[in-house]
Amino acid sequence: MSRARLPQGLSAGEEAFAQHCRAYGLAPEREYRFHSERKWRFDFAFPDKKVGVEIEGGTWTSGRHSRGTGYEKDLCKYNAAVREGWKVLRFSTRMATSGEAIEEVSATLREAGL
Repeated sequence: MSRARLPQGLSAGEEAFAQHCRAYGLAPEREYRFHSERKWRFDFAFPDKKVGVEIEGGTWTSGRHSRGTGYEKDLCKYNAAVREGWKVLRFSTRMATSGEAIEEVSATLREAGL
């Protein structure tokens, strides 16, 4: 059985997480720019609760997020977000597609009063 291909720029993990959000009645903003000076964005964000969600693709295939330069750039981004008061939740594609990510995000939002 072959896997359906997603349009360029969409990841299986992000699309699975978006679908799970709809099933849970959540409406995060996608590609949310959280920093006023840098072009940094979260894959998904709940700005009213300052919760950002990142789906890290390529973790098992030496993707951008697991190679030196990309990893360090991600660290700078996440540290800046924390300094601005954001909670940043990071998940692998497997975690997003399995439902583990939506469970964790849902729990975090409940704790934040959403």
